[in-house]
Amino acid sequence: MSTENLTRQEAAQKLKELSEKARVCMFCTQLDELPLAARPMSLQECDEEGNLWFISSADSNKNFEIGDDKRVQLFFMNNSNHEYLSVFGDAFIYTDRETIEEKWSPIAKAWFEEGKDDPNVTIIRVAPGDTYYWDTKAGKLVTLASFVWAAVTGQKTDNSDGVEGKLNV
Repeated sequence: MSTENLTRQEAAQKLKELSEKARVCMFCTQLDELPLAARPMSLQECDEEGNLWFISSADSNKNFEIGDDKRVQLFFMNNSNHEYLSVFGDAFIYTDRETIEEKWSPIAKAWFEEGKDDPNVTIIRVAPGDTYYWDTKAGKLVTLASFVWAAVTGQKTDNSDGVEGKLNV
């Protein structure tokens, strides 16, 4: 496995690519308490600067926990493509109409009776800090073939198709 640390625009592009392909993450709060408070969350968008956007309810535990400590940890997994992403960052809660209008998704209506006009709708932006990724260079078929070859021949795979590194957005 090789290491490729990415910075600025390249890092933001990789973060966007991996997070939007996975779409769902484990969103963890209360990072100084064990066990971590974790729940699955659907990503709305990863913008060009690498900010991750979510829709959440104002009365959720997650929002209360972010109010006490804005540090969060997100874990994205796209097992079918062997792509993984860990994002540590700060969460910010938005309640203004403009941000809600911009980030709203009709799918979120399932959680909010009044849709985007529900008074409990909030938008969470996670500004990434310490971010790490694991990916493949040639895609899942080449990676799978190398693992199958290793299993058939009894050889240990060198995982040379793998790449990992820090994303400094």
